[in-house]
Parts: sequence; C-alpha cells; structure tokens
Amino acid sequence: MARGILYCMTTIVPGLVKIGKTGIDNYEKRMYSLERNGYVNVVGLKRRFAIEVDDYDEKEALLHEIFSKSNIENTELFAIDVELVVQLLSSFEGRQVYPESLTKEESFDTATDERTNANSVNKYRVPQGEYHFNEKVKGFGLVSASMVVKDKKFIVKQGSRCLPCDKDWMPEARKNASIKDGILQKDVICNSPSTAGWVVLGHANNGWKMWKNADGEYIDVYREK
Repeated sequence: MARGILYCMTTIVPGLVKIGKTGIDNYEKRMYSLERNGYVNVVGLKRRFAIEVDDYDEKEALLHEIFSKSNIENTELFAIDVELVVQLLSSFEGRQVYPESLTKEESFDTATDERTNANSVNKYRVPQGEYHFNEKVKGFGLVSASMVVKDKKFIVKQGSRCLPCDKDWMPEARKNASIKDGILQKDVICNSPSTAGWVVLGHANNGWKMWKNADGEYIDVYREK
C-alpha cells in the first residue's frame, strides 16, 4: 500500500480549491512551491488541510471523481466549498499533517460549523443590532467583545478584548485581525457568528451559543423560531 499525503488548498479566487497529493518526504517542498508560485496561473494558494493516508493515489482519484462536476478541466482545481473537502479528508483514517495544532476531530467540527453557519445565515435572520460576549477566562481575565449584525454580516467591533491564538490554521478574519495587547484595533467583518467568535476566542466555537442579545439570550433563539 503506497502511503502519502492528500491535501487541499484555498486560492485567491473565492470558492476555487486545489485538491492534490504528494509524497511524505516532498510535502513541505510542494507546499512551499505552490504557496509561492501558484498553480496553472492561479495564485494565492494557502494550505487548508493535509492528511497522511494509505493508498493515497486511489483516494485522490476517488476525491477527484466525487467532485468531477466541479472540476476545472485538465487541472486539480475545483469550484467547491473547501470546508466540504476538509470534512471528507478528515474522515479518512490517517495522521493529520496540517493544521498541526488541531486534532482530526477538531478539524472536522470546525469545517462542519463553518458550513452549517454559512447555510444558517441565509435560512435564519439574526435581527440587525448589537450583540455581546463577556466571560472571564482563567489566566487571562475578562474577555469582552461586541458584534454588530448588519446586512447579513457579523462585525466584531474595534475595542473588543480578544484571547491570544496559537493555532497554525485560523480563518482569514482572525489571521488578518489587528490585535494589539489583546485589544482589537479595527472592526472585522465576518460571514458567520462562529467566525466572529474565532476573532475573539482564537479557536473553534459555536457562535450561535456564544453571542447574546440585550436580554441575555443566545442568538441561537433566532434559529429556533
């Protein structure tokens, strides 16, 4: 059984994902090349998930077959939700290579939350307005944040107090957030309440059961109506 690494990467084009394979010893070199040089004239590639598995040739072929209707002809690029790819890859038996700071279960749960939240935003309308999160965290102190919902966007407000993050993967919203001494310096626009939660907490979360309205209710109440 040939053992190797399956991976998926996002690109500069939203919704365009590269799904590929590489040898175990060649993984870092392959990532370095793709992230710096791009792939078939597409740039901005960033690793999202990688796993070491048996029969990696056959498993890659299976993935390409599953997503064949979304394939860009003669490439390893697919017009598909990267979180769906992560869900499938993290379901394989094997050793997760990237992100190193998350378990396979956490990677699967994070991908599931992102897909669920994206669908829920369209199905359940959170009223426009301001929502809050306040909680004491051992070893850090009070985490206090505000989120404004406007035009189906979830905006974490400047001045929110945020936890540090030591993950090797995080949503772009958290990665690009300007945080100094634990304080958010600029508003951050997010597509879901859980991504807004990532900005504040620095880890995967269920934003629907994190943010509260003025009556102290979780915004999950708007999904139950």
